[in-house]
Amino acid sequence: MKFDKPYILKEVASWIGGEPIGDASFEILGINEIHVVEPGDITFVDHPKYYKKALNSAASVVIINRKMDPPAGKALIYHTDPFVAYNSIVKRFSRFSPASDRISDSAEIGEGTVIQPGVFIGEHVKIGKNCVIHANVTLYHDVIIGDNVIIHSGTVIGADAFYFQKRADGYHKMISGGRVIIEDDVEIGANCTIDRGVSADTVIGKGTKLDNLIQIGHDTVIGKNCLFAAQVGVAGAVTIGDNVVLWGQVGVQKDLTIGDGAVVLGQSGVSSSLEGGKTYFGSPAKEAREKMKELVYVTRIPELLERMKKENTD
Repeated sequence: MKFDKPYILKEVASWIGGEPIGDASFEILGINEIHVVEPGDITFVDHPKYYKKALNSAASVVIINRKMDPPAGKALIYHTDPFVAYNSIVKRFSRFSPASDRISDSAEIGEGTVIQPGVFIGEHVKIGKNCVIHANVTLYHDVIIGDNVIIHSGTVIGADAFYFQKRADGYHKMISGGRVIIEDDVEIGANCTIDRGVSADTVIGKGTKLDNLIQIGHDTVIGKNCLFAAQVGVAGAVTIGDNVVLWGQVGVQKDLTIGDGAVVLGQSGVSSSLEGGKTYFGSPAKEAREKMKELVYVTRIPELLERMKKENTD
């Protein structure tokens, strides 16, 4: 999430009741989670296990719960609860406001686009030309949709990330300040859910086609001309290349990468990143040919046990 203008370290620290460490006039351009930070961004870390990762990231400013000297070229903000501090900054720049109409006056809808009955379009939504938005689709605020997009009934785009931190008094919600961007020529089936980014964008690439009943998690970026069959579930912060095929009921864990042209066969579970240009199967997913061999070996276990039993008897 980029700010509307640059802010200085001292100013941002004052918003959250933190202590600036470094040049008080250090400029901050935006706020992002650790996996998507860019130079000029502020991020947070609240556990010693991840201090090194945050301090060595592209972030220019880190909110941290330990006083220390900042790395060269960076600044810090000391705060006793970086998670709460980070959330308060995101909330400060969130553009959510309660709806007063079924289609917001601030929405922009392109020429030739058809909006069927029962569609809800939130604040600051942009829809391109020649789209079809079928009945009872819900588009939360700040969703951006390209040209020639088809979205089928019951789909929800832009709901909050499923992102919580467990604390002593229960689960605390990470505020979702990102967007969803649907590029040109995408088709999304019925009853799909695509969550907004926490501080960056969830992106569905040009020409990608989603079947019914698909879940796409926060901050996931899907490439061009992908094909996902029904009941695929993709967790948050996944990067999927171009021309990837995920067949029915494939599940993908968070923070992974699937390379260009990969194919994952139905009911597979992806628990680690996959190279492009190969076909995968199973849970955990492996190259399909090797996984099929494993299954053949498994079916032979009773035979091998019987043979060993007979040999021991003899």
